[in-house]
Amino acid sequence: MAGSPRATLLLLATLAVALAVSSATGASSGLRKRLLGGFMDADVNEEGVQHALNFAMSEYNKASNDRYHSRALQVVRASKQIVAGMKYVLEVEIGRTTCTKSQAKLDDCPFHKQPHLQRKVLCSFEIYSIPWQDKMTMTKYSCQNA
Repeated sequence: MAGSPRATLLLLATLAVALAVSSATGASSGLRKRLLGGFMDADVNEEGVQHALNFAMSEYNKASNDRYHSRALQVVRASKQIVAGMKYVLEVEIGRTTCTKSQAKLDDCPFHKQPHLQRKVLCSFEIYSIPWQDKMTMTKYSCQNA
C-alpha cells in the first residue's frame, strides 16, 4: 500500500510542525526551551563577558566628561546571543573612583567615600564581538542614576 508522494510530504510536514510546537512549548519535557539564536543568560565570570565588560567600561570612560574614572560596582545581569559573532547585553551598576583620567591604573582604584563625590549609575551596554577578527564594538548604551 503505497501512498502518493504528496501525501507523504504533507504528513512529514505536519509531524515536523507538531514536533516544533511541542518543543517550543515544552510539552515533551515540561520545561520551557530556549529559542535557537535567542538571548541566554551568561556567567559574569566567563572570559567573553569579562572582556565585553572591560571594553564597555573603557568606552564609557572615554565618552564621559567626568574628571574621574568610573568602574563597575556590580554586574546586575548579563546575557549573550550567538550571531555572526557574539552579542552581549550587560546591565552594570557603575561607581565613580578616586582616580582621575590622567592616572593610568584603574583596576584597584578605590571608589569615592564622600557623599558629594560618589556617583552611581545603572547602565545597559550592548557589545558586539567578533573574537576571531579581534573586533569589538559598543552598538548602544544608556545610563540612569542609580
